[in-house]
Amino acid sequence: MRNPKELFSLYKKFYSEIQKRKQEFKNIKKDKNLVFKELCFCLLTPQSKATSCWQAVEELFSSGFPKIPFEKICLILKKYTRFYKTKAKYLTEATKKFDIIWQLVNKNFEPEILREILVREIKGIGYKEASHFLRNIGYSFDLAIIDRQIIKNLIEYKVISKIPKNVDKNKYLELEQKFIMFSNRVKIPLVDLDLLFWAKQTGFVFK
Repeated sequence: MRNPKELFSLYKKFYSEIQKRKQEFKNIKKDKNLVFKELCFCLLTPQSKATSCWQAVEELFSSGFPKIPFEKICLILKKYTRFYKTKAKYLTEATKKFDIIWQLVNKNFEPEILREILVREIKGIGYKEASHFLRNIGYSFDLAIIDRQIIKNLIEYKVISKIPKNVDKNKYLELEQKFIMFSNRVKIPLVDLDLLFWAKQTGFVFK
C-alpha cells in the first residue's frame, strides 16, 4: 500500500475508531491512576508486543501493584515481556517518582520540554516511550512515536530509504520531523496516522 490515496481510504475505514481512541486518551489525563497505568505500560513496551504489555499492566494492577513484592512483579512480567527483571526495576523506580510526574503532567509545559524532563528523570524512558506516554494520556498529539512499525511504514511510503542503524536523540528528532512532514503531505493528523499504521498492520486500533 504505497499509494497515499489507498492510505486515505483506509483512514476512512478506521476514522471513527481512531477518534474514539483519541477521546479516551484525553480522558485519561484527568485520572491519576490511569496516568500511572499508562506510564507503566510505556515502560514495558521496548522490544515487546504492546498488547502483551497491556495484559501485564492489567494483571499487575489487579494483583495489587505497586504494593506487591518485587519477586511477584517479576513473575507477572516474565509471562508477557522481555527483560522482565530490568523492567520490574524500572517500574519500581518510576513508582517512587510518580507523584512528581503527576505534578509535571498537570503543568503547562511545552510537550517537547516535558518529554526532555521525562527522558532525563525516569530510567527506562527514552524519546519513544516519553512520546508514547504523553500521547496516551492526551497531553500532546504532536509528538511522534518512532518505533519499528513507524520506521517500516516510512520506508514503505519512501519517506526514508532504510532502517537506521542507531536511533539516538538527533536521529529520533530527524525521523520525527520527516514523519510530521509526511503527515502534513497526506493530510492525516500525526496521532491519527500513528494509530492508522497500527491498524493497517493488525486490523484494529490500539494504543
